[in-house]
Amino acid sequence: MKDAELIIQTNYIVTVNSEFDILKNHCLIINQGIIEAILPNEQTQYTSNTIVDKTKHIVMPGLINAHNHAAMSLLRGYADDLPLFTWLNEHIWPAEGKWVNDEFVYTGTQLAIAEMLKGGTTTFSDQYFFAEDCAKAVDQSGIRAQIAPPVIDFPNNWAKDAQDHIQKTLSLADQYKSHDRIQIAFGPHAPYTVSDQPLTDILELSKQHNLPIQMHIHETEFEVNDAMEKSGKRPIERLKDLGLLNSNLQAVHVTQLNAQEISWFAEHNVHIVHCPESNLKLASGMCPVFDLLEAGVNVCLGTDGAASNNNLDMFSEMRTGALLAKGVSKNATAVSARQAIEMATINGAKALQMDAKIGSLEIGKQADLCIIDTQSLNHAPMYNIASALVYNTSAHQVSDVYVNGVCLMQNNTLLSIDEPSLMQTVLSWQDKLSQQ
Repeated sequence: MKDAELIIQTNYIVTVNSEFDILKNHCLIINQGIIEAILPNEQTQYTSNTIVDKTKHIVMPGLINAHNHAAMSLLRGYADDLPLFTWLNEHIWPAEGKWVNDEFVYTGTQLAIAEMLKGGTTTFSDQYFFAEDCAKAVDQSGIRAQIAPPVIDFPNNWAKDAQDHIQKTLSLADQYKSHDRIQIAFGPHAPYTVSDQPLTDILELSKQHNLPIQMHIHETEFEVNDAMEKSGKRPIERLKDLGLLNSNLQAVHVTQLNAQEISWFAEHNVHIVHCPESNLKLASGMCPVFDLLEAGVNVCLGTDGAASNNNLDMFSEMRTGALLAKGVSKNATAVSARQAIEMATINGAKALQMDAKIGSLEIGKQADLCIIDTQSLNHAPMYNIASALVYNTSAHQVSDVYVNGVCLMQNNTLLSIDEPSLMQTVLSWQDKLSQQ
């Protein structure tokens, strides 16, 4: 018999491989953080000093939250029930100008990571200031992340102009170029906050350093109409003319699309990050997910920041994303349970250019996974595993989480984050922000 560092025995393994195989009574054989084999539970090829019995559970790939502003968890509930630009201009941006610093970002990111891990998220993409402190929290926690520091034309607490943002991003990319869990990307905020020259520079640097680009695009009707009045072009047309539409681009939100723009996205292999609950809460519009998928565009899921959601629950995003697509398209078959799971796992991995390593449970891939306890009334009866995960499951039913084969949550207890201590620090920030 061969030795294995870890064997996880389970009731069902949802592989999310190309055939979407769901294996009953199988186990994962893990060595050095890699899935070495997937075999029946009664296999006799491997033995291990660490055999985890989860034979009343479902194991699936760790969820991938492809768009977040993690530190904004400290602004959860700070301003609600407002349209996007009122929310930004009158509440969020003034609060950020007063409070956001390295300590704010470090604590807020820790809070977000803790919440995400407890809900089965093993990878997230972040776009926020003081990105080096986000990276510090990611490194310490054991989670996986794409960090896309924002680029904007105007000064803020972190950088003085677009070029300063770009240089800070390049410095971070150099610092983490060999890190096994942290990937750096460019994060130009939006077409209305970044001028042509920085976007042109980002495009060239993205090619030169092989860095993805994540950007809020066509988030609201106002954004599109305002651009048309000022330039005569819709923002996506402007980005196309600049050469930004390519396979490195992760377009976030895109609630305002016409048929031509969907065709451009398909032609240029642009990835779409759909944030259904944030878009609904801010009344920003609805991403035409069904039309995008029909056109062959890769669509994944993100929560956006907790300040506009107000949670980081990817199980909830799967359910809302599936239901919203059906309602918008008036087609009950739009975004099946299988597609919703793919959007939250392998599609996110493709968008972040990590699909060779994560996004599915297959031999040779990293052991990034979450384990769901199905011993509860809302999982009975269970006729279809994918359907149960999308339409029945709540984040609190995640019992265990692994990244790179390392257990970060065991039996609902975080192992890499001191939850009581973190809560005390978060409440001290609540007191500060409540007094302004």
